[in-house]
Parts: sequence; C-alpha cells; structure tokens
Amino acid sequence: MRIMIDTNVFVSIVVFNSKILAKMLNDICEKHTLVLSTYILEELSNVINSKFPGKIALIDDILFNMPFETEFTPHILPNHDLFCIRDPKDEKILYSAITADADILITGDKDFLELEIERPMIISPSEFVKQYGA
Repeated sequence: MRIMIDTNVFVSIVVFNSKILAKMLNDICEKHTLVLSTYILEELSNVINSKFPGKIALIDDILFNMPFETEFTPHILPNHDLFCIRDPKDEKILYSAITADADILITGDKDFLELEIERPMIISPSEFVKQYGA
C-alpha cells in the first residue's frame, strides 16, 4: 500500500518519543511505500524549528535514513472539486495524498477524520495500528 503520514503524526514520533508510532512508521517503511508531500516536509521542518528547535537534528536523521517517495505539492493548488475541507493547509495535504495515489492517509486531525471520501482512506494512527498492526 501507499501510505502518507500527516505532519502531526511525525511530530508525535519525534517530539513525544512515541514508541508505538515509531514502530508503526518502521513497519510502514518495511512493508509498504511511505509517501510524503513537499508540503508535509516543509511544515514539519517549520514546526520543529519554531517549537522544538532541539529536535531538528533528530528529524533530519530520521528523514535521511528513511525510505520514502516525495510528492510535489503546488504552492497554489489548481481549482478542483475533489473534496471540501475547512483549513487551506489541510487542503494541500489531502490534495497531495490524492495526486500521489495514496491508499491511506494517517492523521490525528479531526478535520480530515470527519471527511467522507472514497480514497485515500483517512484513519488515525491508533486505528491504523489496530487494523494493520505495529
């Protein structure tokens, strides 16, 4: 499967040292294809730099040593009728997941979890672990 992980999940892995989420990420990298958008990578760097600057070397190390595909996120999204979501930042993440042909988007963001779209499947980290193990 092609799996995209939202920024908030990465922050939980790096900043809060979540062993369950770190194992989930490792399992995804070993058994599936991890896809990250350029928007998620930029947002992750900005969040870590501004809120947790002592962790930037750790996130660099994780990303450098982790296999993943990168999906380009346009700075200005084209007009589309794929979905409607409240937060423009979230729109870029979901748009990238769709254009990357992701099967699953893992996020803790309620705005995503409340959407009803066919693909990608949008689930929380705990639901992913329950369904697919970690």
